[in-house]
Amino acid sequence: MASKLRTERWGVAIAPCGKLGVPAAAMTQSAATTARAVPSAPLHQRRHMTTPRIEPTTIGGLTAWRVTTRFGGALITRRGAQLLSYTPAGGRPVIWLSEQARYTPNTAIRGGVPVCWPWFGVYDRNPQFVRDCVAAPPGAASHGWVRQVDWDLAEQHTDGDCATLAFTYAAPPGHQPGWNQHALLTLRLRLSDRIEVALSVQNLGASPLSTTLALHTYLAVSDSRHVSVHGLSGLHYLDMVREGEPRQQQGPVTFTEETDRIYLNTSAPISLRDAGWQRDIRLLATNSTSTVVWNPGAAKAARLNDMADDAWPRMVCIETARVLDDALTVAPGQSETVGVTISWQPANTAGAGS
Repeated sequence: MASKLRTERWGVAIAPCGKLGVPAAAMTQSAATTARAVPSAPLHQRRHMTTPRIEPTTIGGLTAWRVTTRFGGALITRRGAQLLSYTPAGGRPVIWLSEQARYTPNTAIRGGVPVCWPWFGVYDRNPQFVRDCVAAPPGAASHGWVRQVDWDLAEQHTDGDCATLAFTYAAPPGHQPGWNQHALLTLRLRLSDRIEVALSVQNLGASPLSTTLALHTYLAVSDSRHVSVHGLSGLHYLDMVREGEPRQQQGPVTFTEETDRIYLNTSAPISLRDAGWQRDIRLLATNSTSTVVWNPGAAKAARLNDMADDAWPRMVCIETARVLDDALTVAPGQSETVGVTISWQPANTAGAGS
C-alpha cells in the first residue's frame, strides 16, 4: 500500500428516459473548482426548463460537455468518457471532483466516475487467468489505461427530462504494449433525476476475453467521518490496507482511518447515509457482485499530488466492480454490460438495510 502504484489504487440503442439501452451488435468508434457545481443556467431558469441541454465546453484544455436538465447539472469529459461532477438543482453535489485534479496528457483525473479497465488496481494483484489474457508491461499503471485516453462521442440525445451521452473506445490487437485482444467498449451516461452509468465490453476476438474493471465512483459527502454505508453487513471482504486480510463486515461501514476494502458477493442495493447533509445516496449495481469501498484518510491524502490534504473528508468511493473471482469473461462475438444507477433522497428513506 505504500508504493505510488497502490496510492493510485486499485454501438448503442437509445431507450426511453429512465432505462438504459441495449448495446448494439456493433458501433463505430485549476479548473476543477468551477466544475464541482456546474450550474449552466441559474436555478430559477432550470426549474422551468422543458428540454435538457448538452453543450460543448472545455475543462483544463480537455474537450468536455456541460449537461443541464431541470434536475441538475453535470460535466463530462472525453478523457476516459468520464463523468466529472453532478449537482442536483438547488442541492449539494452528488459526484465529487478534486480541486487539484490534473488535466495533463496521459493522466487520470481524480474524482468523478473513472472507468478502470482492463485491470483493476495493481496489475500483479489481479487473478492469474486475467493476467494470462491481458498482458501489461512492467510497472504498468494501476487501473488499466482507458481512463487516461480520449474516447469517441458516439451519441448525444435528449428525451423528455433525460439527457444521454454514449462514448466508444476501440482496443484492437497491438493497441497497447502486450495487448493482443480485440475489444470495443461503450460507456453510456443517462442523466435525469438519477445518474445511470453502464460500461459494455464487446469481444471482437476469437477467444474468451477476461478482464477486471470498476466504475470508480467518487461520492460527495459532508464529512466522511459522519457518514455510514449500509447494505454490506454480514458480507466478507478483503482489507487491502492490511494486505488483503479477509474479514467480515459487522453493521454499517464507517470511516475513522484509511479504508480500502473489496466486498464479495454483493447483490443488494447499497446506501450512503449522510447525517450532515441529511441525505441518502443509493447505488443499485447490475451484473456485478463485487464492490470496493475506499477513502484515503489523512495520511494517504497527503501523499496524493492531485488531492488536497484536507479533501479526504469530502468524499467516499463506492465502486461497482468485477474483480478477483468476479472478473468479467466475455465470449467471442458477445458483449457484457456492467452498470450502476445512483439516486438520492432525504435521509432515512432509501431502505438499503444495515
